[in-house]
Amino acid sequence: MKTKTVHIGNKVIGGGNPILIQSMTNTRTEDVKATVEQIHRLERAGCEIIRCTIPSMESALAIREIKKQISIPFVADIHFDYKMAIAAIENGADKIRINPGNIGGRDKVAAVVKAAKERGIPIRIGVNSGSLEKEIVEKHGGVTAKGLVESALDKVEMIEGMGYDNLVISIKSSDVLMCIKAHEILAKETDYPLHVGITEAGTVCSGNVKSGVGLGVILYQGIGDTIRVSLTGDPVEEIKSAKLILRSLGLRKGGIEVVSCPTCGRTKIDLIGLAGQVEQMVADIPLDIKVAVMGCAVNGPGEAKEADIGIAGGIGEGLLIKKGQIIKKVPEEQLLSVLREELLHWS
Repeated sequence: MKTKTVHIGNKVIGGGNPILIQSMTNTRTEDVKATVEQIHRLERAGCEIIRCTIPSMESALAIREIKKQISIPFVADIHFDYKMAIAAIENGADKIRINPGNIGGRDKVAAVVKAAKERGIPIRIGVNSGSLEKEIVEKHGGVTAKGLVESALDKVEMIEGMGYDNLVISIKSSDVLMCIKAHEILAKETDYPLHVGITEAGTVCSGNVKSGVGLGVILYQGIGDTIRVSLTGDPVEEIKSAKLILRSLGLRKGGIEVVSCPTCGRTKIDLIGLAGQVEQMVADIPLDIKVAVMGCAVNGPGEAKEADIGIAGGIGEGLLIKKGQIIKKVPEEQLLSVLREELLHWS
């Protein structure tokens, strides 16, 4: 869906621009060294916007030094203290994330908006299902998709009334169906860029399932300008998952896609280990192709025919396959190295 264009540092979202991947550090932001190291890891994985919590003046002051050492936009995440938002803006944040309902009265929100307006810094209005206003919960008979949307649009109207519309909206819930419904409603009510995610999704396993389902449905409808896969774990895993979701929906190209069979009684090799090794091996190879890893030589060539290249295991040996055609037979222990050699000389 067509949304307004918003500049976040050296990135542009909305207006039909590609959906960007975002993550959040889990370091203490005032620990500049640790925070920068984690951001660099995330950048290498494919993170395009980074968000850091700013709970103290020390962390706000650290933004200036962090910004000198990273190349992606820095978003300051603020809760409760409007002074932290102003300090984050003054120290170089490229965007701030606030919930206007929890940083004080209208005068405090106005002070934050004034600082953002002076520097042209976008504000992301973030509303979560766990922080809905009591009156909205009572009005809708509980936490609902309509309530989430109403809360977000109330905040938008407040800031627009202060003469500022450089905004991004985020409405999140850990309830997948509620989150989907809320985005469907919101997308019809506004043309501001939307940051999409399933909040508190869970561990790498459960969080990936919930995020894949929720983000998949939302993005498939053309809704969303930036995304985050929220996982309890290493934030690098969030980037890997986000890239796979976008690629699976045809919203992003680039990078090798690895497909592998689920194993069965015909499998004569350590397919689980081999597939994991292949996935790690191809991470640094800049090709836009599909690689298949199959467990047996019986169905392997046929199942891998839609892949550009693949390997299939046998008893102590395996097959190298291109477009479903067997190219050669190699010893099992050489499958990985033969595949890598083919990929490094791909044309």
